[in-house]
Amino acid sequence: MTEAELYTVYKGVFLPTALHSPESLKYYEEFSFRPDDIIVVTYPKSGTTWSQEILPLILSGGDAAAIETLPNWDRVPWLEELRACVLDLEQRPSRRVFATHFHYNMMPPSFFKTKPQVIYIMRNPKDVFTSSFHYYGMASYLVNPGTQKEFLHKFLDGKIMFGSWFDHIKGWLNAEDQERILYIAYEEMIMDLQDSVARLAQFLERPLSSEVIEKIAERCAFKNMKQNKMSNYSLVPPGFMDLDKSHFLRKGIAGDWKNQLTVAEAEYFDAVYKEKMKDVKYKFVWD
Repeated sequence: MTEAELYTVYKGVFLPTALHSPESLKYYEEFSFRPDDIIVVTYPKSGTTWSQEILPLILSGGDAAAIETLPNWDRVPWLEELRACVLDLEQRPSRRVFATHFHYNMMPPSFFKTKPQVIYIMRNPKDVFTSSFHYYGMASYLVNPGTQKEFLHKFLDGKIMFGSWFDHIKGWLNAEDQERILYIAYEEMIMDLQDSVARLAQFLERPLSSEVIEKIAERCAFKNMKQNKMSNYSLVPPGFMDLDKSHFLRKGIAGDWKNQLTVAEAEYFDAVYKEKMKDVKYKFVWD
């Protein structure tokens, strides 16, 4: 099926219509944030599921019930998706944790007025592309990726769900009130998950002992998270994803793009990246 059949255009970007109705987008636009809310912001395939495992454990002081009693899409729900409309989020006690894939300029009015805390997780775009290519091939509600070359051009041109990776990351890097934002890389989390958990806990002003930090990091190791049925997407209703084609939690590594892209494709990617990111001063761990 085509983009016109499967996607809604909202503020200039494609959204999967199956998950984003006019009702859910209206709910998002009118949502009332609290100052102590926590928003995890990611471009898709950049560590959202990981954050949905880590943050509830930090806020619960390491109590595993936080991740064993609710599916991750309910414990840290996407505000823009249909599911948010039925979860009574207004009644949840503080501190609430939400997720969004939206660009900075797509955030609702209450976000800019209330200024909740933001955790922005970014990932090497070559690995984002690689993970996305596999995901599009198994998710029935997304446009089939076609050949790798075709999908590469769509990805670099921002003609996929949630638009351009380049626009997304540049918008959030240029956000106002950056003292309320923690920028962290997927690659940093892979290199030293305990340190990343400690950084997140410090940012959220939730002091934890070294023993609890170690416990959380161990619980959130990819191999362990993959076994948690509340996190591995095995509970997704039939028809959305073909888990026989690919696991939702596939590899959880950095650098898998080297196994995916040809030399020519990697060089083309680098050329586009260099041009689009030439004015960005932020030092990325993958550069």
